[in-house]
Amino acid sequence: MDINKNNDEYIIIVGCGRLGSHLANLLSKERKSVVVIDKDEKAFDRLSDEFSGFTIEADAIEIDTLIKAKIERADVVAATTNDDNTNIMIAQIAKTIYGVPKVIARLFEPSREKVYEELEVETICPTTLSAIEFKSIILKEEEK
Repeated sequence: MDINKNNDEYIIIVGCGRLGSHLANLLSKERKSVVVIDKDEKAFDRLSDEFSGFTIEADAIEIDTLIKAKIERADVVAATTNDDNTNIMIAQIAKTIYGVPKVIARLFEPSREKVYEELEVETICPTTLSAIEFKSIILKEEEK
């Protein structure tokens, strides 16, 4: 089985909560090769019936899990768990040990952004994005 069929990117998503499952469903719809890792088998219930990727019930911090997910072939790793420390660890393993070209991590605590920058890991911080959007809406209202 060639996981990179059709020259699609091979994407590993760690965490199948609201964000991870939604991302996995969107990427699967785009015909990307997606593997989702989560410790809780019930989390995979969030994946749509159309999801065409693979799931691995295991702890992604364990190297054996990442090897099973074929991390050495990954083009992208997205760490979407609800724990900053887990996301940092997974991002660091993906970037430094396996040289994954694109590593993206969800980050809740904006003050930790420096750690990710030093690792050359892209971050998405819902806290920062929400604050910017709230500010934009508030300032727009004030202009009226």
